Amino acid sequence: MKQKLPFVSYSLLAIQIIIWLVMTGLGGSQRADLLILFGAKVNALIAAGQYWRLLTPIFIHIGLTHLLFNSITLYYLGPMVENIVGHWRFLAIYLLSGLMGNLMSYQFSDAISAGASTALFGLFAFFIVKAYLHPNNPYYEALGRTYKTLIIMNIVLNLLASNVDLAGHLGGALGGLLASFIFAQNRNEIKVWQVVLALGLYLVIAYVIMANQGIYQLLF
Repeated sequence: MKQKLPFVSYSLLAIQIIIWLVMTGLGGSQRADLLILFGAKVNALIAAGQYWRLLTPIFIHIGLTHLLFNSITLYYLGPMVENIVGHWRFLAIYLLSGLMGNLMSYQFSDAISAGASTALFGLFAFFIVKAYLHPNNPYYEALGRTYKTLIIMNIVLNLLASNVDLAGHLGGALGGLLASFIFAQNRNEIKVWQVVLALGLYLVIAYVIMANQGIYQLLF
């Protein structure tokens, strides 16, 4: 069967490259003022009502190396996931992973942060879920094992690096696990209880962080 063009993956890739080029043209993607202007995660501004900063950091990168690593990963992984689940379910998994990653970063880290890593860790987690849902499928089993190892290796490396947002990466993986149980199941094999449980856990975690940080009171 001919695979469809993974236009969502390529669109996400184009957006983050264009934003980096614009920031570089304005003076550099590592400048704090430009990071803040373009939507990096800044806890004080989120607390002040700029809630879009829980999503916009996914598209912003700090320096060329940061952009290259995440762009290569998205170029490789994005089409794989998109061809498995379809365009819009892939987008949902990607954005929900990034959102959960930035919520966790907001809860546990005061640093200004940005990058697609939160969403990409969610794509790593996607293959762990697919391996769980299809235990007799050697393709998913191999990928699940590979990306489980990759997540563990990244956690170890993150612990050794002071400038890495570990909370964001772990949150992205958690968001990807939950979002994948919601969106990655085949329609003819769907287990409603898993979908309901994953959705419930996602909402509860998001609510607890929002309530703890005072966002819930501001919204409602």
